[in-house]
Amino acid sequence: MISNHLNLVERQRQSAEEISAQVAQFLAAGGQIAQLKSPPRNPLPPPRSTRIDPETVLKRKPRPLTLAERRALRKMADSL
Repeated sequence: MISNHLNLVERQRQSAEEISAQVAQFLAAGGQIAQLKSPPRNPLPPPRSTRIDPETVLKRKPRPLTLAERRALRKMADSL
């Protein structure tokens, strides 16, 4: 079966050869490649604080005016 991505592989072959040559040069100079443990895929979120800021609790959206309050406000505005 012919791969649809064969053209992409051929296009990247020169870069891959350059990288492998650089790795060989690094190893020839005495370098070592360490295989480390992979990090966890989904790190745990930071723990939530149990402290509640008092200013945050008080900042709430005021309730909208009721129909009766709007009518009373309209009457006051008309009387002015």
